[in-house]
Amino acid sequence: MAKNVLVLCTGNSCRSQIADGYLKAFVPDGTGVYSAGVETHGVNPKAIETMKRDGVDIAGHSSNNVAEFMDVDFNYIITVCDNAKARCPHFHSKAYRFHKNFPDPAIADGTEAEIMGEFDAVRDTIKHYCKQFVSAYL
Repeated sequence: MAKNVLVLCTGNSCRSQIADGYLKAFVPDGTGVYSAGVETHGVNPKAIETMKRDGVDIAGHSSNNVAEFMDVDFNYIITVCDNAKARCPHFHSKAYRFHKNFPDPAIADGTEAEIMGEFDAVRDTIKHYCKQFVSAYL
């Protein structure tokens, strides 16, 4: 039976989009991967850029609100920031919930190179987490 995974963040613009891209690259065929936010802020262009540099194309992703997926029977729900964990709605499923508060690269300060360095660092941390998650649960 196919499994469904939801990655939830505040605005579905950076961290959840990065995790979505990696999960889709790593999961077994037939696994459904969804990402959403408790709000929608649009996909951050820097998230698209950092993923492209690692060979994962998320340019076609959209920013989705969690309300769009309330009827999906999720097996796993991963919140990737504390705000999303606190605001995650109740799903009528027996989904296992996981939480990892990743730093938000969208609030990084500094030069363009320093900001992109933060995006790359967060990307790499999320990539590692996603590999471990898939290995352990899928």
